[in-house]
Amino acid sequence: MVVFSRNVTRCLRNICRSISIYNRLLTEAPLFPGAKTTWTEKLEFLNQNSYPSIPVYRVMDRQGNVIVPDEDPKVPEETLIKMYKDMVLLNSMDKILYESQRQGRISFYMTSYGEEATHFGSAAALSLEDVVYAQYRETGVLLWRGFTLQEFVDQCYGNIADMGKGKQMPVHYGSKKLNFVTISSPLTTQLPQAVGSAYALKDQNRVVICYFGDGAASEGDAHAAFNFAATLQCPVLFFCRNNGYAISTPVEEQYGGDGIAAKGPPYGIATVRVDGNDVLAVYKCTLKAKEYALREQKPVLIEAMSYRVGDHSTSDDSTAYRSSDEVLHWQTNDYPVNKLRYYLEKKNLWNDELEKAWLQESRKNVLKAFNEGEKKPKPKWTEVFEDVYKYMPPHLARQKQQMEKHVEKYKEHYPVQKFSS
Repeated sequence: MVVFSRNVTRCLRNICRSISIYNRLLTEAPLFPGAKTTWTEKLEFLNQNSYPSIPVYRVMDRQGNVIVPDEDPKVPEETLIKMYKDMVLLNSMDKILYESQRQGRISFYMTSYGEEATHFGSAAALSLEDVVYAQYRETGVLLWRGFTLQEFVDQCYGNIADMGKGKQMPVHYGSKKLNFVTISSPLTTQLPQAVGSAYALKDQNRVVICYFGDGAASEGDAHAAFNFAATLQCPVLFFCRNNGYAISTPVEEQYGGDGIAAKGPPYGIATVRVDGNDVLAVYKCTLKAKEYALREQKPVLIEAMSYRVGDHSTSDDSTAYRSSDEVLHWQTNDYPVNKLRYYLEKKNLWNDELEKAWLQESRKNVLKAFNEGEKKPKPKWTEVFEDVYKYMPPHLARQKQQMEKHVEKYKEHYPVQKFSS
């Protein structure tokens, strides 16, 4: 009887101890399946001010000085020089093609002034095997990959040499050879598409990089893409160019929280915010992001903080929604091309003589491509009926025949001489 009593007592003690441990575990870590969290007895509503802002990673200051020597990514000299020369070349092409639109020679154009570091810093950290989904202001990425000046001009003119056969608006580039998916006008459609491509490329030692602006992050497609990428564990780099304005809408009217980077961690996405005017910082972030995405087979969100110096496009007049003083401040104080030039000069890799020579050569090369592109005829006008379907359906074939008869009958009213025969 005594032995039985002791056993009962021991069992009761064990039960009490187990209950105590269980209660303590409940107190320390709630067991809800929806989130890993803790308990609190203080009722408090959280907002963007409840947490410190995500810091902006940088390597250089405004004068091109490396702030912490160990953070210098030690980019090879030939790569640094190519980065700078391509920046200057892009600026030359932007100036000439922008002016050509103003003269009525092409229908539309977009410049990249102020965002050059986001282009070349990210592009240099990738390989040609990595797939690019661009928005519309990533011309420098394509230039870095080997798209020629002539190919840029031909696309903007929509002439017979244009790979898109004149069916796209200017600056809607694409190149299958360079793994650069053709740009489409609808905003943010490229984000879920990029995630799908990354899912297909899992464990193939390749990543997908998807560029978008702060305005695109307000679209529903962005949130769907973030969630799919995180839950399906896709090696995709979401590269947001936060340049201050979504066309004419300033960021304070775009979101109420801590920028775009703050959207990453809640979805379970590794996130970094970088100085988009610092080409070395952008390069290092993209390089490390690619390494992480390949190693973990998971997405990364990069928010590059920059400033759009030029108008959104030739359809925009930015003086209607921002001051000239604001633009001048960014042009003179934190311009990415100047910052890289200061860095190169400190390393004795660039000087005024080289600058003058390259400005002349780059302008000469752009004008050569421009003049050749302008002389080329448009694709045969019947191309408008081609490539819509794999096999042309009867109703489209009938429309084509009707149009051919119409143009032949009234050809004096159509500029047929400008089109290939």
